[in-house]
Amino acid sequence: MNAPCLPLRHQPEPPQRIAVVGSGISGMAAAWYLSPRHEVTLFEAGQRLGGHTATVDVELDGRHYAIDTGFIVFNDWTYPHFQRLMARLGVASQPTEMSFSVHQTDRDFEYNGHTLATLFAQRRNLLRPAFYRLLADILRFNRRAVRDLDEERLDAATTLGDYLASGGYGHAFQTRYLLPMGAAIWSASLHDLRAFPALFFLRFFRHHGLLSVSDRPQWHTLVGGSRAYVPALTAPYAERIRLATPVTGLRREVTGVSLRTPRGIETFDQVVLACHADQALALLDDATPSEREILGALPYRDNDVVLHTDTRLLPRRRRAWASWNYRLDGRGESARVSVTYDMNILQRLDAPHTFCVTLNDSAAIDPTRVLGRFRYAHPQFTLAGHAAQARHGEISGGAGRTHFCGAYWRNGFHEDGVWSALRVARALGCDEALPPRTAPAGAALETTP
Repeated sequence: MNAPCLPLRHQPEPPQRIAVVGSGISGMAAAWYLSPRHEVTLFEAGQRLGGHTATVDVELDGRHYAIDTGFIVFNDWTYPHFQRLMARLGVASQPTEMSFSVHQTDRDFEYNGHTLATLFAQRRNLLRPAFYRLLADILRFNRRAVRDLDEERLDAATTLGDYLASGGYGHAFQTRYLLPMGAAIWSASLHDLRAFPALFFLRFFRHHGLLSVSDRPQWHTLVGGSRAYVPALTAPYAERIRLATPVTGLRREVTGVSLRTPRGIETFDQVVLACHADQALALLDDATPSEREILGALPYRDNDVVLHTDTRLLPRRRRAWASWNYRLDGRGESARVSVTYDMNILQRLDAPHTFCVTLNDSAAIDPTRVLGRFRYAHPQFTLAGHAAQARHGEISGGAGRTHFCGAYWRNGFHEDGVWSALRVARALGCDEALPPRTAPAGAALETTP
């Protein structure tokens, strides 16, 4: 009788030299997941790490504050990968209030949907039939959206504008509630929101508890600002971080990928492009038709961001101030989103000043109250882009040795950046369960002179 065959012991793949281009959450997380098994080098064109993780140090009246101007919040429902990563890194968080207001100063209209009292912060709304019609449309929209999702009634080609028109929702509901909320979430115009895929939009709203009046997730901010996670996340590969080192192009070869930087040409076994879709496409010297088609369908748009203390950008009535404050004031549907974040609420700041972060409304801010100006690019979502997201496997990995990584492959947020990073890491034989290697004490970032 023959002896049973014993299974061969799996031999792990040898370590590879992997270049990660871009140090936003996607790039830093990808490098962290990959570092236990591979030698990772992180390239960043700018002088700092973090991308949209941008905490600004402010000195005002003898006190110091760390104010977030990009990534701010996450919740306990829809950020599982990000939460696990923060737990692994030992980064502390704190609960925060996630409220939303809309105000139109030229018509003296405002509300804050956080509580019944703030909903009627403008007492005149108690006597406005139109305001009750808006509230009725909210409840009707929530019920219908849940039903349509449960019964799979939505066609993938239906836009949000088509969906709203088919439901006969009032103009006030659309322009003073739903579209401003979506515009604030995705930093888009009301016109852009109408072109969003309805299925994408409704699924997102449901997963984030936005189709329910009461059953909603708890939101959090990171103690000390969002940059608090950066040192721990980059520790395993800190000695191979190259700041101020832009990658200007790359070419795929049979045996590796050649990257061009101001230092010259370097060859790696694999490259992870953790930059924006349009930036990734621009780096490819030998882009394939599929890469051009897919990445070209995932555009970005720049948004101006101002950190300031001008509370005129908030609702007129203090009780209407919310975490997120959308300003309509004479702006057409094609105008850029104007939203102001009350950072004292969001970051639980104990300060005599109200710190505000405003998108795309720079001209309305008192210049003497400006503390900083920034520009961040956000992904735009369309029906074509939604279809392109499903084609990630056609261009990422494989013989091309190129992996496309970023939040734009899903919903555009920090959770999606971590999710995308983990997808790439798994394709290269790594997982979040692997313990990271720690860089030697005192390891420094490399910076191009």
